[in-house]
Amino acid sequence: MKLENIILATLLASSALFAGVYKVDIAHSSVAFKVKHLMISNVKGTFSDYSGTFEYDEKSKKLKSLSGIVKVDSIDTGIEKRDEHLKSEEIFNAEKYPEITFKLLKVEGDKAYGEFTMHGVTKEVKFDYDNGGTIKDPWGNTRAGISLSGKIDRRDYGVSWNKILEAGGLTISDEVKLEVELEGILQK
Repeated sequence: MKLENIILATLLASSALFAGVYKVDIAHSSVAFKVKHLMISNVKGTFSDYSGTFEYDEKSKKLKSLSGIVKVDSIDTGIEKRDEHLKSEEIFNAEKYPEITFKLLKVEGDKAYGEFTMHGVTKEVKFDYDNGGTIKDPWGNTRAGISLSGKIDRRDYGVSWNKILEAGGLTISDEVKLEVELEGILQK
């Protein structure tokens, strides 16, 4: 019985040696979205102020945890007037709801499940997951890369502003596509 406990403790300790916490490097990461405008073209945007950490096990090549925060006020679509409208009470209400958050619940194959919070509402979401693996950079740091992509319905989060077009359809689609590229640096 004691030998089994020693073996189990050794296995657990050795697996912990390969897992590490990575801080998101925003210089090599991006948080982007795309939404249909007038139902005929896409408007793309990014957020420039965000942070996050994730735990990645190098031995099993598995993502163990991930949490991130995006500052809504950092939205950038390339058009200042549009960005101000997006930050206003009609859409994001950035003053009242300054952050969008994500917390990973689990990864199954190429799908990541988590809690996505926007506009004060939390919903469980499913994203496509791509594991970029790890590498040593030229400065001796260990880096890991992961990608998440998927879509949400903005109305599920109380973001419902829209206008009906004269010819039918809506000014902005309800479906928003999200693309998150994260490169993290192992924290020592």
